[in-house]
Amino acid sequence: MKSKQRILIAVASFLVATAIALFFYIDPNVYPFFPKCPFLVITGFKCPGCGSQRAIHQLLHFNISGAFSHNPLVVIYGPYILLGLYIEYWGGKNKFPKMQSLFFGKIAALVILIMIMGFWIARNIF
Repeated sequence: MKSKQRILIAVASFLVATAIALFFYIDPNVYPFFPKCPFLVITGFKCPGCGSQRAIHQLLHFNISGAFSHNPLVVIYGPYILLGLYIEYWGGKNKFPKMQSLFFGKIAALVILIMIMGFWIARNIF
Protein backbone atom coordinates (compact mmCIF):
# COMPACT_ATOMS: atom_id res chain seq x y z
CA MET A 1 0.00 0.00 0.00
CA LYS A 2 1.34 3.41 -0.95
CA SER A 3 2.05 6.02 1.70
CA LYS A 4 -0.56 8.37 0.18
CA GLN A 5 -3.22 5.70 0.58
CA ARG A 6 -2.16 5.05 4.17
CA ILE A 7 -2.40 8.75 4.99
CA LEU A 8 -5.81 8.95 3.35
CA ILE A 9 -7.04 5.92 5.30
CA ALA A 10 -5.63 7.34 8.54
CA VAL A 11 -7.31 10.72 7.98
CA ALA A 12 -10.63 9.10 7.00
CA SER A 13 -10.48 6.80 10.05
CA PHE A 14 -9.79 9.76 12.33
CA LEU A 15 -12.70 11.73 10.87
CA VAL A 16 -15.10 8.80 11.20
CA ALA A 17 -13.99 8.14 14.79
CA THR A 18 -14.41 11.84 15.62
CA ALA A 19 -17.91 11.90 14.09
CA ILE A 20 -18.89 8.77 16.02
CA ALA A 21 -17.59 10.27 19.28
CA LEU A 22 -19.48 13.52 18.64
CA PHE A 23 -22.73 11.71 17.90
CA PHE A 24 -22.24 9.47 20.94
CA TYR A 25 -21.52 12.19 23.49
CA ILE A 26 -23.53 15.12 22.12
CA ASP A 27 -27.29 14.60 21.95
CA PRO A 28 -28.74 16.54 18.98
CA ASN A 29 -32.03 16.81 20.90
CA VAL A 30 -30.36 18.77 23.68
CA TYR A 31 -27.53 20.73 22.09
CA PRO A 32 -27.99 22.87 18.95
CA PHE A 33 -24.42 22.02 17.90
CA PHE A 34 -25.52 20.12 14.81
CA PRO A 35 -27.00 21.98 11.82
CA LYS A 36 -30.71 21.93 11.04
CA CYS A 37 -31.99 20.49 7.78
CA PRO A 38 -32.01 23.30 5.19
CA PHE A 39 -34.88 21.67 3.29
CA LEU A 40 -37.01 21.60 6.45
CA VAL A 41 -36.10 25.18 7.36
CA ILE A 42 -36.94 26.51 3.88
CA THR A 43 -40.04 24.46 3.03
CA GLY A 44 -41.39 23.19 6.34
CA PHE A 45 -41.40 19.64 4.93
CA LYS A 46 -39.18 16.81 6.14
CA CYS A 47 -36.64 15.34 3.75
CA PRO A 48 -35.72 11.62 3.84
CA GLY A 49 -32.70 12.47 6.00
CA CYS A 50 -34.50 14.55 8.63
CA GLY A 51 -33.93 13.05 12.06
CA SER A 52 -30.82 11.14 10.98
CA GLN A 53 -28.55 12.87 13.47
CA ARG A 54 -30.86 12.03 16.36
CA ALA A 55 -31.32 8.49 15.01
CA ILE A 56 -27.55 7.94 14.82
CA HIS A 57 -27.19 9.19 18.40
CA GLN A 58 -29.87 6.72 19.51
CA LEU A 59 -28.30 3.83 17.58
CA LEU A 60 -24.92 4.49 19.18
CA HIS A 61 -26.68 4.04 22.54
CA PHE A 62 -28.41 0.84 21.28
CA ASN A 63 -31.86 2.43 21.42
CA ILE A 64 -33.27 1.03 18.18
CA SER A 65 -36.87 2.05 18.82
CA GLY A 66 -35.78 5.62 19.59
CA ALA A 67 -33.71 5.70 16.41
CA PHE A 68 -36.64 4.30 14.42
CA SER A 69 -38.93 7.02 15.74
CA HIS A 70 -36.52 9.74 14.55
CA ASN A 71 -35.77 8.26 11.11
CA PRO A 72 -36.73 4.70 10.14
CA LEU A 73 -34.50 4.75 7.07
CA VAL A 74 -31.35 5.01 9.19
CA VAL A 75 -32.34 1.86 11.07
CA ILE A 76 -33.47 0.00 7.95
CA TYR A 77 -30.58 0.96 5.70
CA GLY A 78 -27.84 0.85 8.34
CA PRO A 79 -27.18 -2.89 7.90
CA TYR A 80 -27.43 -2.47 4.13
CA ILE A 81 -24.72 0.22 4.19
CA LEU A 82 -22.51 -1.96 6.40
CA LEU A 83 -22.98 -4.84 3.97
CA GLY A 84 -21.91 -2.56 1.12
CA LEU A 85 -18.79 -1.47 3.02
CA TYR A 86 -17.97 -5.10 3.76
CA ILE A 87 -18.34 -6.12 0.13
CA GLU A 88 -16.43 -3.16 -1.24
CA TYR A 89 -13.61 -2.70 1.25
CA TRP A 90 -13.29 -5.65 3.63
CA GLY A 91 -13.00 -8.66 1.33
CA GLY A 92 -16.64 -9.45 0.68
CA LYS A 93 -16.16 -9.37 -3.10
CA ASN A 94 -14.02 -12.48 -2.93
CA LYS A 95 -16.25 -14.40 -0.55
CA PHE A 96 -19.65 -13.46 -2.00
CA PRO A 97 -19.22 -12.37 -5.64
CA LYS A 98 -22.91 -12.62 -6.58
CA MET A 99 -24.03 -10.56 -3.60
CA GLN A 100 -22.56 -7.35 -5.02
CA SER A 101 -24.55 -7.51 -8.24
CA LEU A 102 -27.71 -8.64 -6.43
CA PHE A 103 -27.76 -6.00 -3.67
CA PHE A 104 -25.86 -3.19 -5.36
CA GLY A 105 -26.72 -3.46 -9.04
CA LYS A 106 -28.92 -1.20 -11.18
CA ILE A 107 -32.20 -2.81 -10.13
CA ALA A 108 -31.30 -2.60 -6.44
CA ALA A 109 -30.44 1.10 -6.84
CA LEU A 110 -33.78 1.75 -8.53
CA VAL A 111 -35.68 -0.12 -5.78
CA ILE A 112 -33.89 1.86 -3.07
CA LEU A 113 -34.54 5.15 -4.86
CA ILE A 114 -38.25 4.33 -5.12
CA MET A 115 -38.35 3.38 -1.44
CA ILE A 116 -36.65 6.63 -0.39
CA MET A 117 -38.98 8.73 -2.55
CA GLY A 118 -42.00 6.86 -1.18
CA PHE A 119 -40.80 7.42 2.38
CA TRP A 120 -40.23 11.11 1.64
CA ILE A 121 -43.78 11.53 0.37
CA ALA A 122 -45.38 9.40 3.10
CA ARG A 123 -43.63 11.12 6.00
CA ASN A 124 -45.00 14.48 4.86
CA ILE A 125 -48.54 13.23 4.31
CA PHE A 126 -49.01 11.20 7.49
